[in-house]
Amino acid sequence: MRSLRLDASMKKLGHPLPRSTPTAVAISRHPIHPMVVPFPIAFLLAIVFTDLAYLATEDPFWGRVSLWLAGGGTLLGILAGVIGTLELLLIRGIRHRPAGWSHFVMAVMLLAVGFINWLSRLDDPLNAIHGSGLYLSLLGAALVSIAGWLGGDLVFEHQVGLGKHQDENRADEQHRNADQ
Repeated sequence: MRSLRLDASMKKLGHPLPRSTPTAVAISRHPIHPMVVPFPIAFLLAIVFTDLAYLATEDPFWGRVSLWLAGGGTLLGILAGVIGTLELLLIRGIRHRPAGWSHFVMAVMLLAVGFINWLSRLDDPLNAIHGSGLYLSLLGAALVSIAGWLGGDLVFEHQVGLGKHQDENRADEQHRNADQ
């Protein structure tokens, strides 16, 4: 009896997932997550360069810029993360893709590193760069790259967020019925 239930669940897993998956968090059917993620990506990557600029010039301006980039990147990353988490939890086609969960885990790790990087700079942004700041920035940049690669995989390989909206599906169905 147990093997029959196991066989049935394995058959379910053996079916290919639909090629495209719609979005749930959108404005006029345009997914919000891809509208928000460029900002934390740019901010968290830019910290590496502003840290290096500070180390090369010892100009306090670059230390302050790094602090603001870390804060902005973390806060906007949290916003993007909330939206991405809603997509993951609301859309079954995303939950069933390993790339969706891998992207989620990398993004959570990135936000944790970004938050620690930001907190470490709050009291003294200049000395933080000499300490662990540059290392946290480099780790954050690596995590941005991995999370971005996995997010791109979801869009370009699995076509997540590119699926037809319910209204479009109904219109297609009505059009097919009218042709018959």
